[in-house]
Amino acid sequence: MDAQFWDDRYGSRDQLFSGAPNGVLVTEITGCPPGQALDVGCGEGADALWLARHGWHVTGVDISAVALRRAAEAAADVADRVAWARADLNVTPPPAAAFDLVSVQYFPLPHQPGHAALRGLLNAVAPGGTLLFVGHDIAGPTARPVPDVDPRAFYQPADIARLLDPGWTVQINETRPRTVPAPAGTHHTHDTVLRARRPR
Repeated sequence: MDAQFWDDRYGSRDQLFSGAPNGVLVTEITGCPPGQALDVGCGEGADALWLARHGWHVTGVDISAVALRRAAEAAADVADRVAWARADLNVTPPPAAAFDLVSVQYFPLPHQPGHAALRGLLNAVAPGGTLLFVGHDIAGPTARPVPDVDPRAFYQPADIARLLDPGWTVQINETRPRTVPAPAGTHHTHDTVLRARRPR
């Protein structure tokens, strides 16, 4: 799942995803006071744009130049509140303690020795800030394996909850039904959700 993989996937059609923000993000962040947000694996920008239109200043990061170009084209009305960055967060960590919200929606973050990439994301949360990490429920009754992909190779929200340093407050760590129908070709009907607050 390198840059070429994602560029090819986004380039395979004019629009890969629906353009609507992820339901868990909307549910969990509506009503929160806006600040600085990091949208991890922002893709074509739907989540970042939703946050910006609700007052947040957002950095959208993705490995795919194709996705980022589309995101920027859709952001004319909030161009002053969104910055787009091409980076591999498995290799290059985001700025430390810089974001009031770090949103990770269905991002395939592989396990690493020492949890280096994960630690980078956790460190990006500012003191008192929020981590929102959402994944597909890989054990659900309608979940279907992806050929040649072992879901156990990637962090799940419950894994991260166990790795949080003392002082973090786990506000939500649960499996719940998806708030909107799954996109075409997706068979997961439930999400796994971790929401945690970093100590001040």
